Amino acid sequence: MSTVELTKENFDEVVSDNDFVLIDFWASWCGPCRQFAPVYDAASKRHGDLVFAKVDTEAQQELAAAFEIRSIPTLMIVRENVAVFAQPGALPEAALEDIIGQARKLDMDEVRKSIEDQQKEQK
Repeated sequence: MSTVELTKENFDEVVSDNDFVLIDFWASWCGPCRQFAPVYDAASKRHGDLVFAKVDTEAQQELAAAFEIRSIPTLMIVRENVAVFAQPGALPEAALEDIIGQARKLDMDEVRKSIEDQQKEQK
């Protein structure tokens, strides 16, 4: 599957319709973003069952602001409508593969229960 360009218009649909979405927040002027792009693209070819998406932070400033993106590139992983990972910085291939593997192994029922417990504690 090719990489999907996310916009504020299609973001909710893409994330809601797919159980596992990786999102690369980037900009064309960003050197580390350009370094990370081929690593991200190669991973998208290896993991055809996952959705790889990109958010151009210049064109989609509202979306970047909504996720409080302060540094790019930032990689975010959303599983079943829950952001389970977010980290700025260009990742090497091995680190990206490791993060994808860890995200695949997450028990989403446990993740949702943990979120629910945290919300109860904050009340």
